Amino acid sequence: MMQIAQGVKDIELYQRRFKQFVDEVGVYPVSCEKLAAGRSDREWLDQVIAGGARIVQLRDKESNDRELLAKALYFREQTRKAGVLFFLNDRLDIALLADADGMHVGQKDLPAEEIRKLAPDILIGHSCNTEEQTRILGKAVEHEKSGVSYYNIGPLFKTGTKEGLHHFLGADGITDFSRHCSLPFTVMGGIKLEHLDAVLAAGAKRVAVVTAISQAEDMVKETATWQERIKGGAHA
Repeated sequence: MMQIAQGVKDIELYQRRFKQFVDEVGVYPVSCEKLAAGRSDREWLDQVIAGGARIVQLRDKESNDRELLAKALYFREQTRKAGVLFFLNDRLDIALLADADGMHVGQKDLPAEEIRKLAPDILIGHSCNTEEQTRILGKAVEHEKSGVSYYNIGPLFKTGTKEGLHHFLGADGITDFSRHCSLPFTVMGGIKLEHLDAVLAAGAKRVAVVTAISQAEDMVKETATWQERIKGGAHA
């Protein structure tokens, strides 16, 4: 049975987005222009879509608000043409203006329940960096008191996309965390192709990556490789 997050108003729209997330997403490319080997976020987007990604997340902490909005509107236009889910990192205002399908937020960002007051029908991803955070989320979901749509487990391995991290979960963290919460989840953090078999064996079905794709010589081919490997290894 599909889980409906607390605060959703247009259930049909939410279910359509959620079903696409569950059924189609394998690789989950996250943008980072400064780590894209000189390529712009727009170039990155066009290439990951061409490679078969069924979701993209715009993550940009450098642009000013007007630049970010223009970029988000371009992402929305291109993803809508391709039938791809469009997520924005952190910024509720830009997500609303660009009509994003979803947002991803961390432990110190706006709570999902508050986001739903203004954007009731988007998918909301929530980062879990400790087992206790996953346990708390799982209890809220169990009691139908959570606005979260999916959660992320990470960081799994050493990563250069976030500073100040010293603890990495490894593939074993997937099993430890996921037993506490029934929502679908993604995994992230320094994941490379050589980690993929272990990550999938531990139960991951949706793998978020930044540099594994953004720094690839051929991003189209790399995206296709990840999507095929993940969907081939996932059973549900």
